[in-house]
Amino acid sequence: MRKIALEEHFTTPELAKKYVARPTQSDLLFADVERRLADFDELRLEAMDKAAVDVMVLSVTTPGVQGEPDAGTAVRLARNANDFLAREVQRRPDRYAGFAHLAMQDAAAAAAELERSVKDLGFKGALINGQTNGHYLDEDQYIPFWERVQELDVPVYLHPGSMADHPAMFAHRPELDGPTWAWTAETAAHALRLVFGGTFTRFPKLRVILGHMGETLPFLLWRFDSRRAFDLGEKLAPDALPSTIIKRNIAITTSGVCDAGPLVEAVRALGEDSVMFSVDYPYEDPQIASDFIESAPISEEVRAKVCHGNAERLLRL
Repeated sequence: MRKIALEEHFTTPELAKKYVARPTQSDLLFADVERRLADFDELRLEAMDKAAVDVMVLSVTTPGVQGEPDAGTAVRLARNANDFLAREVQRRPDRYAGFAHLAMQDAAAAAAELERSVKDLGFKGALINGQTNGHYLDEDQYIPFWERVQELDVPVYLHPGSMADHPAMFAHRPELDGPTWAWTAETAAHALRLVFGGTFTRFPKLRVILGHMGETLPFLLWRFDSRRAFDLGEKLAPDALPSTIIKRNIAITTSGVCDAGPLVEAVRALGEDSVMFSVDYPYEDPQIASDFIESAPISEEVRAKVCHGNAERLLRL
């Protein structure tokens, strides 16, 4: 079955030395990750072919330029990264597509670069690596950015990044940092800021994608509704329920969660049109992800939507 994978990462020679997070303590594993991030030919295509992954939508690995304190430098590096990716996609348009890399330090510049990336480079949307220097996407400074996103009618993939500060709960417990838990907590909270902060109410046509089976959100919809009503002390209108907003504005991918139980529940909670296949290459194994989705206990109709149909529709592939 055709497979399109949406959360698949790369880096550029310009970004590799300073703007790549290290999610493992193993020198051997990280060396392999670095090698695969920089490769667009032998290693990546071999892994795709072996796992029967037809298309990867590529994005700059975390944090990318969002880890740069100087806005001007970040804007320049983001543009360079997008031009770099466009050249790789043009070499193999049957295997690769692209998400724009954006310097969220400057919302206006990010909006302009997104438009250039979509209209001139043919990218399918953008991927944003979490917070930027302590700023989150529900802030008023990003209203012009979201206006442009809605006008362009492309999705934004909200990908994990490091927390802006380090809560006491993680002190002396490095096992909880990074992708094991802290990145999930950071990304889930970031998405909920968009829900509760009114971003999706102001821009109801937005589509944000969350990886890792939705960063726990699909499994907490009832509680979000219950606690929001309790917080306000009133019954909410159906279209004001957090669950309604999440189902309308958020889609998810299976990246990094090869587990049938969460997949089945995510499809039930969000609907079969809002779940898409992904790997999280090179941090996860495409073969494991492919074997998982091929054998998952879902109907063949739903499997086709998850593997390729939903991505084809949302990204216009």
